[in-house]
Amino acid sequence: MVPALEPRAFLMSLFDLAVAAASAEATIEGHLPPRPRGRTVVVGAGKAAAAMARAVERHWDGLLDGLVVTPYGHGVPTARVTVVEAAHPVPDAAGQAAARRILELVQGLGPDDLVLALISGGGSALLALPAPGVALDDKRAVTRALLASGAAIHEINMVRKHLSAIKGGRLGATAAPAAVHALIVSDIPGDDAAFVASGPTLPDPTTKADARAILAKYRIVAPPGAACWLDEGEETPKPGDARLARATASIITSAARSLDAAAEAARQRGVTPVLLSDCLEGEAREVGRALAGIALHAARRGQPAAAPCVLLSGGETTVTVGTPDPGFGGRNREFALALALGLDGHPAISALVADTDGIDGTPDAAGAIVTPDTLARARALGRDPRADLASHDSGGLFAALGDAVVTGPTRTNVNDFRAILVAPTTTGT
Repeated sequence: MVPALEPRAFLMSLFDLAVAAASAEATIEGHLPPRPRGRTVVVGAGKAAAAMARAVERHWDGLLDGLVVTPYGHGVPTARVTVVEAAHPVPDAAGQAAARRILELVQGLGPDDLVLALISGGGSALLALPAPGVALDDKRAVTRALLASGAAIHEINMVRKHLSAIKGGRLGATAAPAAVHALIVSDIPGDDAAFVASGPTLPDPTTKADARAILAKYRIVAPPGAACWLDEGEETPKPGDARLARATASIITSAARSLDAAAEAARQRGVTPVLLSDCLEGEAREVGRALAGIALHAARRGQPAAAPCVLLSGGETTVTVGTPDPGFGGRNREFALALALGLDGHPAISALVADTDGIDGTPDAAGAIVTPDTLARARALGRDPRADLASHDSGGLFAALGDAVVTGPTRTNVNDFRAILVAPTTTGT
């Protein structure tokens, strides 16, 4: 017999396990390279960078030093690797200074030395060292425009790497002839290592023409300095570049690992996991509506049987801001509100949708919980859920309901986590 489930507690337990499975401490030890004959220099950037540096310190059996940069509020105490905090997702001067220091740290190394690069999502904005002739304000303007356009993360990072003096393989090329090994926490759907944090240590298969095409696709006019560099500047190091002959990488964790952990936990509770995908992309409200249809189909197929199932997915949706004065929230809360509207109060379906980094666009929440009475409670408070979706104010709605998922920074990032529970109604929602 399947034990009774309290949907909120069950869904939160799955999210907590998914985040724990993506932690640096849980994953880094088995991926460390052999100790070099020379120096070990640790550099890195991203939401997991500080936690990764601390884990390396605990498990490395030799001397090391270095510097990593992580978003404000994501730092942790370290003994040998310096941690610097900077702005994300729009870069600031602190990120620019940290990126310059990182580039300096890997200059002048020899063939017996090792650069251990700790790379995770968010690193692209944090390694804010513009290419020659490109001002930091230029990069800020392009970043803001891309974030508002609905561009996918791999498109944003493709543009970023071509406006950078450190990303797109330039960090790895600067470190030659030292060996460079990147340990990567992947937030990229499909786990292409060259796109996580814009691939600072790996060959770049894309071109400036690709970056220009993305800007044109979203009708973004680059500032003059950025436009000039994309027309006339030096290309990023490409596959086959001799400077990157000793650059390697390991993806130490990704959305797939987190979803597998959640699936196993569901099985242990007698709930059948259905893994939809670890790399769903698209406009958040459209993907939310689509998954509502899948959940409703699962509920119809399951009636009148009592066995519950949970639909699991990962990846990264986007939000195209189409209103001049949008509300607040992020892609996961927008997805959750669209899902709730699509479910229309179905009594057997609840959901949790959250970002594994703890920040759903804004730092006030990681995401939201949807229950069968979400819409009814919202309307009782005088909210109009459809109007909130149209104005991108999902954050306001879920905050008013007390249904925001609030974790603070988790110091990892394998992107969105979605769990939709299709189960008979039990006590509580």
